[in-house]
This record gives sequence, structure tokens and C-alpha cells, in this order.
Amino acid sequence: MNALSNKKILVTGAAGFIGYHLCKVLLETGCNVIGLDNISGYYDISLKLDRLRKLGINKHAISEGHLIRSSNYTSFGFIKANLQDKKTVRGLFLSQSFDSVVNLAAQAGVRYSVENPNVYIDSNIVGFINLLEVAREFQPEHVVFASSSSVYGANTKMPFSVADNVDHPLSIYAATKKSNELMAHAYSHLFAIPMTGLRFFTVYGPWGRPDMALFLFADAIVNEKPIKVFNNGDMARDFTYIGDVVSALTRVIQFPPIGNDSWNGIKPDPGSSKAPYRIYNIGRNKPVQLMSFIKALEHEFGKKAVKEFLPLQPGDVPVTYSDVSVLKSSFNFVPQTSVEEGIKIFAKWYREYYKVGNRATKH
Repeated sequence: MNALSNKKILVTGAAGFIGYHLCKVLLETGCNVIGLDNISGYYDISLKLDRLRKLGINKHAISEGHLIRSSNYTSFGFIKANLQDKKTVRGLFLSQSFDSVVNLAAQAGVRYSVENPNVYIDSNIVGFINLLEVAREFQPEHVVFASSSSVYGANTKMPFSVADNVDHPLSIYAATKKSNELMAHAYSHLFAIPMTGLRFFTVYGPWGRPDMALFLFADAIVNEKPIKVFNNGDMARDFTYIGDVVSALTRVIQFPPIGNDSWNGIKPDPGSSKAPYRIYNIGRNKPVQLMSFIKALEHEFGKKAVKEFLPLQPGDVPVTYSDVSVLKSSFNFVPQTSVEEGIKIFAKWYREYYKVGNRATKH
């Protein structure tokens, strides 16, 4: 961790779930951090603004394209900007001279991408190519970017391995994340920029996204409303606690990849390259049945859920399960937080943040 001290790191998507937690840990480690986020209205922006408030950013001081400083951390600054605005992004690099970049900015959501594909192309493809072009010009030591377990798509061999082919995405969201991996590899090959892609598996925890199952279920249980249980409950996810995800991120950031000399084009390894490029799964390697997940929530909130069983949704997959052997061999780290422990921490935060028992929830 000491290797990160005094490094200047750009974190895009800083007002988001993972971005907020990463910024907090990096700042506590001694990094200089600039956070960038467009504060989109995909979900309640008050949650995003409250995350920024915890980082010392006054919502009234936020102004498009202007860097503001934190009142809590002297080494933190925030800029409201969109990666599609290449001029602003380039200006930020010109003024800050980043050692590393962590790109967590993206339009998220599998189901929403079925209805609004153009938003995903603009944010996840156009925004990412702009970031890569600026990285090409300024050559940071390392670019880490968020991919997703959704890239495994139609694959059925379990657990999902970074050595597997991932050419059959089942949603536009997944397709954009696969595209990000391909784009990053091309830039790594052409311009020798160290690139690491992280395929996150169902991240959950305090300050999480309200559109994710954990939040939706908690809201429904607390307000005694039905929860939608897709695929008639026959679902399993490799639920990964946010603290473990950030621990993995801080390790990965410190070690820019180098080319894999044993890589060959006759039997190509999809997870590495002769270029300085790597892909890692970030998951717990222990899929949990959705009904068990709901039961843990019921226990923490002291209420039974009213369940509405529905078929599998377009773009969704029944099971995700990560092979994290490459992560373990590279960093001697595997996420360990159990679902029961993680949900307990989430429920405590949820009750405090939404003042459950005193008033209705915010969404």
C-alpha cells in the first residue's frame, strides 16, 4: 500500500458506488486523488451528492468543468465533467500530470441497456476512446478500467475464467464492456500503455446503487412491498463485497502489467498479451443462491419478504461464478467477506442513511 503514497491518481466515476469507496481508501493511503463524474440521473443523484459530501465536496460548489477542492481531504479535488467532453478531459490531464488512471465511469445496468442502447454507446464507447486518446498523449504509468462479469454472456462453463473466450454478450451493456477490453488492448499494443481490465462480479455493500437487487430487495422488505424474483428464484450470483473490491483495486493499481513473453497467437490467452495488458476477475469464487441472499436480508431487517416470481429477463443470465486463480497468483489476494457479514454491514448503513423507522425511504 505504501507504494501508492503521494501518487496522483485520476478516478473517473468518483461519485459512483465503487468510485466513492476507492477514492476514500486512496486518500487515507496518502494518494493525491482527482475525482471526475458527470453525476448522471440514471439513479437518484442525492445519493451521489451525499457520497461526494463524505469526501468533503459541497454540492453547492459543484460547477460543470471546474475543479474544486475538498474540505475534508487536502489531497482531493473533484470535477463535474463527462468523458465525452474530450477538451475538458485533456485539459485536466494537462494541468494535473497523473501517475495512474482508474476508469470506473460508465453507464451501468444490463436491463436498461435493452431499452436505451445509444446511451451506452455514447458513455461507454465514446467516453472510453476519449480517455484512451488522452492516455496516448500523456502516457500515465497505468490505466485500470472497469469491465464486467456480464462479458461472459452465453458462456456456461463454470467458473468463468479470464482464459475463456467471451465473444457472445447477451446485452448491449456487456457488448460495450467487451469493446472496452478490445480497445484497451489495441492501445496497449500500439502505444505501450500498461492496461488492466477488471471484471467485477455483483458488487454490493453500503453506499451501493439503488438499481441493484440488494437495494431493491431492502426497500421492498422495509416497506412491505413485493420483491421481483427473476427466473422464479433459480438464480445465483458471485456476490462480492465492496471492501474486497477496493482491496483488489488498490493492489492492482500498484503493479502495471508487463508483456507476457510466453503468449502466442496460435493458442492465444484472452487474459494476457505480449502487450502490457491484463484482465482479472474480481469475485468471491462462491456463488450464492438468490433465495439465500433474500433470506439474509430478511434476517437483518427482521421481516419476511413478499416475493413475486417472474421469468428470466432479457440480457440476464441465471448464474455468475468467478475463477479468481489468476488474481490470487498475481496478488496473493482473494475476496473473503461472506454474504452474511456483508449484508449485515449494508443493513446497518441502510437503516442509518434512510432513517428506517422514522420516515419512508427516499426512493
